[in-house]
Amino acid sequence: MNHNNVPRMFRAQIEGRCQIQRLPHAKEDAYEWADQWVEGASSGVPRFNHAIQWKDYKISWRFVTNSGQDEGVIRPVIGAKGHPYYPGASMKGAFLRNCTPEQAMRYCGGQIGNETKPGILRFHGGYPQDGSWTDKQLVDIVHPQQECQVEKQANHSAFVQISLYQPTLVFGLSSNQNLDETEWEEIWLLWEQALGKGIGSRVSAGYGHLKSHKENLLFPPIFFKGKGLAPKLINETGEFRPNMFKAALRGHTLRLFGGVTNEVTAQKLTKKLWGGFNGKSPYVGKLGIAFNAVGLEMDTFGHFELPTYELNEGKLEILCLGNMTEQQHGNLKKLMLNIVKFSLLLGGFGKSWRRIDHRLFFSEYFRHNNKPMIGCHWEFTDRSKKLYIPVHNLSDVTKFLDSLHSKIKAYVQTVEKQKLVSKGSDWREAWHPEKVEVWGRIAEGDFDSEAIYWFHQEYQRGKTIQNSVLTGQMGRIGRIWHRMYPRYIVQNKAHKKTREYVELLTIFPDDSENTNDFIDYLKNASEFEKVW
Repeated sequence: MNHNNVPRMFRAQIEGRCQIQRLPHAKEDAYEWADQWVEGASSGVPRFNHAIQWKDYKISWRFVTNSGQDEGVIRPVIGAKGHPYYPGASMKGAFLRNCTPEQAMRYCGGQIGNETKPGILRFHGGYPQDGSWTDKQLVDIVHPQQECQVEKQANHSAFVQISLYQPTLVFGLSSNQNLDETEWEEIWLLWEQALGKGIGSRVSAGYGHLKSHKENLLFPPIFFKGKGLAPKLINETGEFRPNMFKAALRGHTLRLFGGVTNEVTAQKLTKKLWGGFNGKSPYVGKLGIAFNAVGLEMDTFGHFELPTYELNEGKLEILCLGNMTEQQHGNLKKLMLNIVKFSLLLGGFGKSWRRIDHRLFFSEYFRHNNKPMIGCHWEFTDRSKKLYIPVHNLSDVTKFLDSLHSKIKAYVQTVEKQKLVSKGSDWREAWHPEKVEVWGRIAEGDFDSEAIYWFHQEYQRGKTIQNSVLTGQMGRIGRIWHRMYPRYIVQNKAHKKTREYVELLTIFPDDSENTNDFIDYLKNASEFEKVW
């Protein structure tokens, strides 16, 4: 038999046969795999019979299950008639984690001495509500960048997985006993609590979540708005991807831990919070994120038609994915609130987060319509004004960063019982006073940025940082972040947003003459002051 006649779903994931995960093969293989799957699925969706109780739930973003059929390839479990399927065994496992011992024994069964007692419930899994799952982007992308973003300059690759986009899933339950309506309400409540922690794979990154969560929250939802460059899928279309929030928060967690302890400990503590692998042993992670976009508009910008997003408001929920004591919950709440504030103070989220949105602060850059879009801009909305960092003068930024660094030390040493290391980790972006500098100024006017011009022209006669180690270039991460943070003040005991900005440059200096000259310029000839 000619292997080219075999559908890609049944081919070995090796060079020359099929590689739906690894680029560049995935550009062809993954889409053909998905097309063949959709063509092979029946037009009618599976339905539960009258003896089965069922409810449907809307997934806010993407949903992925891992069939485990091929090592290193994430592709879904496929059930009756070729439709994607959430297995009953997975449903039972998620349900069981939310039960008391008594509920677990009654509903799921268990061991009593040497005897196995079956539970009264049967878990029938879940299917998409209708056939609309076939019409949406099934080919998804995973782009791990932690090593190149934080630790060192390194090559990084994108990988492909197959996932469902915003499906409505119908889940089925039945019982071998007649149950009254009150008990069925209790059972479905337990299942909804399980859904609140996310189902399927990659839940800590925002996959497999409902649009809102009533429980499992580390603290109340955070509301912010933003605009910028949207990431591209393999077929070059743009998609607003909530997993960028976990990537940012995880990256900053690692930077901050890396500034107070060694590399191994910083990695370990970050994985304990956000999940990961220690060799072949997985860390499940204590935290995850769920994000619900409200008033999201997708577009393209300029001659290059790069995909962009404008989010009028989004709700970020940081979730507790495991059981923890009240004290552990309190410690994590304090830690993550400060990391969220840090993330909004000095950077942004998603693609090009190290630069400010040029449409807002350097519109003439696009005058001839021949330049690609650069940067992003994020702000808390009024509903999260308690997270504003008031800046009456630049010393307020210093106080916040000093306090944060002290709190990170205390968390590592007191909460996690790990040793502090005076020089921190040997990473490019470890948050250590000897390895990072923050410079700031109070910008006058609505959109007054002084530093944005320095990224595109000489900052002083004969001096430039363009395409340097400091600013980076295509394929090489730079050593500088640029941020226009909306200026808030406290007036009459209330937070008030002004029309001004705090312009901030975060620099991780190298030993080059170019970088040293630029820092001398900041110190002696610019409006900027060193704040940390």
